[in-house]
This record gives sequence, C-alpha cells and structure tokens, in this order.
Amino acid sequence: MGEPARTTYLLVDGENIDATLGTSILGRRPRPEERPRWERLLQFTRDQWDQPVVGLFFLAANTELPMTFVQALLAIGYKPIPLSGAPGQKVVDIAIQRTLVEIGRREADVLLVSNDGDFVGQVGDLLDGRRVGVAGFVEFRNNAFAQLAERGLESFDLEYDVRAFNEQLPRVRIIAIDEFDPAQFL
Repeated sequence: MGEPARTTYLLVDGENIDATLGTSILGRRPRPEERPRWERLLQFTRDQWDQPVVGLFFLAANTELPMTFVQALLAIGYKPIPLSGAPGQKVVDIAIQRTLVEIGRREADVLLVSNDGDFVGQVGDLLDGRRVGVAGFVEFRNNAFAQLAERGLESFDLEYDVRAFNEQLPRVRIIAIDEFDPAQFL
C-alpha cells in the first residue's frame, strides 16, 4: 500500500462571494440561477490538484439556519459550517482565519474562495511548499494576494477558470488579445 492521498481543504467564504456578485457585479441580489454552481468548484479543485478535497462552506447563520441551502451543500459534498456571534462580529472571517492556522499544522493543501484581504496573513503563512490557491473574482480580489503569487500562490477566477456559472456575468475585465472575440461585443 502506498501513502494516503494528500488532502486539499477548500474553504468557501460564501458571504464574500455572494456580496461581490450582488453588489459589485450584478448591482442587485443574485437570483438562484445566477449563483455559483458550488459542485463545479469541488470538481475543479479535485481535477486541478489531482487529490481528494474536503469542502468547508462557512455561513453566518446567527439565529436562523438556512436549512434548504445547508441540505443542498450536504448533498453535493460540502461540510456546512454555520456560525453565530456577537453583533458586528465577523464570524465567518474569524472561523476561516482559525481554520487556515489549523491547516498550517497539517500536511495538506488549501484553496480559499474569497476576495477578502483579511486572510492574506494566514494564506502567506501557508506558502511553505504546499499548494495554496485563492479563487474568486480577479478584479475584486484584494491586491495583497497578487504579491503572494511570487511566493507560489495560485489564483483562479470562479467564472473563467472554474466555470462555476451557467450564464456569463456582466463583468468588465482586462482581456488578453489572444482571447479577444469581437463577436462578444457586437
């Protein structure tokens, strides 16, 4: 028997992605069909790094557990982590930061799904030879993550790399000339 497969922990900051999608991209609350297909993210992560994935989906639940969403996450293979705390306490950020620190004590890789700069320190600490990535919307990602690329941080876009959406989002992005298709604009 060989060594057990190395694990990738996929940490999803659902609030951050939902807020970026709604506020910055769509300018309104996303409809269900406009939200990411989270199962594609699990599969992308498995395929990208060719190893088992443990998907952790962090939610600020406070006093109300969104059972329909939690059941959907469970059905596609995530471990939902509903959190509560004091008013104004960023419970999802605190939990993800603690989880990143704990992952640093293990032989494991991590893909963080967030644009939030509150995790830059913990992500930087993990760049010690393991595979570490961040996924989100590149144009809204905290710039401090770009500085970690030279230390090995991999970067993925939820729409263009992961293909997590059923429909093209109304995003404005820099287009490499080799990818430019004028038909998309006519």
